[in-house]
Amino acid sequence: MSFKSTLIRHQSMVEGLFELEPQIINLVAKISQCIESGNKVLFFGNGGSASDAQHLAAEFVVRYYKQRAPLAAIALTTDTSIITAHGNDYSFDTIFDRQIQALAKQGDIAIGLSTSGNSANVINGITTAQQSGCWTCAFTGETGGQLVELADDCIRIPSDETARVQEGHIIVGHWLCEALDEQLS
Repeated sequence: MSFKSTLIRHQSMVEGLFELEPQIINLVAKISQCIESGNKVLFFGNGGSASDAQHLAAEFVVRYYKQRAPLAAIALTTDTSIITAHGNDYSFDTIFDRQIQALAKQGDIAIGLSTSGNSANVINGITTAQQSGCWTCAFTGETGGQLVELADDCIRIPSDETARVQEGHIIVGHWLCEALDEQLS
């Protein structure tokens, strides 16, 4: 595979993001309302999506471009003691559930990242978040997998290639940060 072919696939994915604009604008409004109401955003995912969850939580809490107050967010993928204890004592499929039960409250937003939309622990996390009174959003690939039917909203990146989907998640996530910088500064 050539570098050029990779860039062409990336470009195709990016061009498909234009269709998501109304949905992403709605997500910004939801997050803005959540933060202004004293609530928080919980991010979670596996592998590269775990890293993306941490990346976005860091942009919320520290800053993106503008100097502004921190935005309440947490990545449920950062505490290795909790994750490994839960995985050992219970199941990897429920590693986000216990954290959501402990940390989430009504009015929070839970964002689960899964390129396939079929990660069992992200599915379970979204379900547990809804039971805790959270509004939920899934970031997935093109089909949305099972999460398209479960989450309150599903941002489906127009690609079925894991790398392109993850690139799309970060583009959307960075724009969320940029828009929130404008709205909440």
